[in-house]
Amino acid sequence: MKNCNKLLALALAALSLAACSDKARIRGTLAGAPDRQIVVKQLDINVYRDLDTIKTGSDGSFRYDVKVAKGQPEFIYLFYGDTRIAALLLEKGETATVNADTLGRYTVSGSDGSTELARIDQAYAAFLSELDSHADEPAAMTRIYVQHYRDCVKYVLEHPFSLTTVPVFFERLGTSPVFSQPSDALLFRQVADSLATVYPASRYVKALDREASRRERIFELGNKIQDAPETAFPDIVMPDINGERKALSEVEGKVILVHFWDASDAAQKMLSIDTLLPIYREYHPRGFEIYSVCVTPDKPEWASSVLAQKLPWINVNDGLGAASPAVVTYNVSDLPDSFLIINGELNTAPVSGGADGLRRMLSKLLR
Repeated sequence: MKNCNKLLALALAALSLAACSDKARIRGTLAGAPDRQIVVKQLDINVYRDLDTIKTGSDGSFRYDVKVAKGQPEFIYLFYGDTRIAALLLEKGETATVNADTLGRYTVSGSDGSTELARIDQAYAAFLSELDSHADEPAAMTRIYVQHYRDCVKYVLEHPFSLTTVPVFFERLGTSPVFSQPSDALLFRQVADSLATVYPASRYVKALDREASRRERIFELGNKIQDAPETAFPDIVMPDINGERKALSEVEGKVILVHFWDASDAAQKMLSIDTLLPIYREYHPRGFEIYSVCVTPDKPEWASSVLAQKLPWINVNDGLGAASPAVVTYNVSDLPDSFLIINGELNTAPVSGGADGLRRMLSKLLR
């Protein structure tokens, strides 16, 4: 009887020790991949850091324990080759069970944070896939981007105390963040302050706080610039065909035509030659300038078109296509689309009458 009591005491002690250990457990199966390698990576603020390489069993099963401090959940990602097969947000003491395949499809249980992270991770992947499937449709790409951005805003507002908001805030589209609006600084600050009350020691929360502070400084500067009379319009800063960044706010001209177009559309290319070029040559000496924003993501195609047509005005392109922040800022949904900046002020009235209407306006404004 004494031996039984001792064994029971030892078992309870072992369970207690396991519960107190600074670990989380990953158990899973990679379907159709026996005796294969899986790379375990940890999110280090905004980059992946390799933790370990593990091997699946003959049935594709795998297991791994990761160190997780109390109150500091960790983002852990599993890769099979170049394919990410799981995204996990692990708390101390949790056991997450992953069922994945080699194509990146997976489910996870046993970890509430990981289950929620899987949902938003898959939504992000679906967004990128949908954008790619409409790569030749600028208007559709704009609609898809705007909808995803709105979904992201709704998510972070509804989950201010969840660490799953961190990867949402840092989602990217090419080299640009999905959260690209200056006013997003307010969202970053709101959620960073909320998370700090729950996870004050988390390095992810501290990183979000730093990003919130950086965006607040930019937002404050933007407000000061916007209040200045000489910049009473949303600024655009993009590289030209020589790679030099050209700011709309630095363009000299009494009247500036901000022209959004698609270089892959033959009709829009002809518009530049047949309509805009004659008007530019006539009125440029009087103070007329064109700031042409191309939304074609294929920058070599755009640059070739500009050079072949010998377009003499300012031509810019950030390579983000319809998802460019400039497209969102100016609410461009159909191409081509143009706006006039007259004496430093954005003219919200549409130019009616096509080329003839534009000529009439320029004749009155540039006497």
